[in-house]
Amino acid sequence: MTDAALSASSISARSLPRVRLRVAEPWLYLAPALAVLVIWTYVPLLQAFELSFYQWNMLPRSQPRYVGLDNYINLLTLPDMQQAAINTVLYTIGLLPLSVGLPLVVALLTARLRGPLRNLYRALIFVPMIVAPIVAAIVWRWLLNEDHGLVNAWLDGMGIGTVGFLRDPDVALWTLVWITGWKLLGFSTLLFAAADSAINPSYIEAARMDGASPWQIVRDIRLPLLSPTILLLTMMTILFGAQWSFVYINALTGGGPLRSTSNVYFVMWEYGFKTMAAGWSTAAGVLVFAVFGLIAIACLALMKRLAVYDE
Repeated sequence: MTDAALSASSISARSLPRVRLRVAEPWLYLAPALAVLVIWTYVPLLQAFELSFYQWNMLPRSQPRYVGLDNYINLLTLPDMQQAAINTVLYTIGLLPLSVGLPLVVALLTARLRGPLRNLYRALIFVPMIVAPIVAAIVWRWLLNEDHGLVNAWLDGMGIGTVGFLRDPDVALWTLVWITGWKLLGFSTLLFAAADSAINPSYIEAARMDGASPWQIVRDIRLPLLSPTILLLTMMTILFGAQWSFVYINALTGGGPLRSTSNVYFVMWEYGFKTMAAGWSTAAGVLVFAVFGLIAIACLALMKRLAVYDE
């Protein structure tokens, strides 16, 4: 072997560890985040899936008993779970106008505000978002009280009479929908306002020069370019809307009256921490995870197909 070949082989041998280090370096940076994700998300998820096939009351001295698919079969036939699933759909449908429709309208109507007025409106509309959910629940309980609440006193003064906002099965769910939507209104409005301000002004000026009306500008320019934000907030409401309502269900109605305000998240909590039925609770969690996972995949596919980007 010539001296040149020996030199080339020695150089390649020395450079090999450097190449390996460069390949491994990104994974070294990602390792802490991946470790946390695996330990705190995927391992508990697998353990919950395993526990869903057992019956266990979570007492230290009791042993989990394998029951197979009985937990899933019982859950799917329980009237409480069926009612909770229906209520979850109602929560989602009721929240969409409050978390997407109304904030979009407010953001478009206030787009021309400038100076102190713009900052004032943003501060006022964002206040509910920074209030702790349990504090908001206590305030709304006081406002909606049938005996001495301010809302019922106002309605009674108008001759309408008192309304059982938290006691009437026909009204309680929509009351919680309103409270949850009121809490999200500022967040969604600010997202729409930020997305609207990022639209290239030259598009709007060109449309005005062509004689487009304000409604045509909104319909043909603003709304299409706001579609990624609209679809994102719609997906978030569908996936997390019922979960956001959990605090208000727990603090204001406890799932009543007559189970009219319960949802799948509240039922999971009841099975796990009230009746101590760990198997039922984890089985319900697995079902919810599977259903909402499929919904998330469908939403992402729709976002990719329907969203319009400024390119």
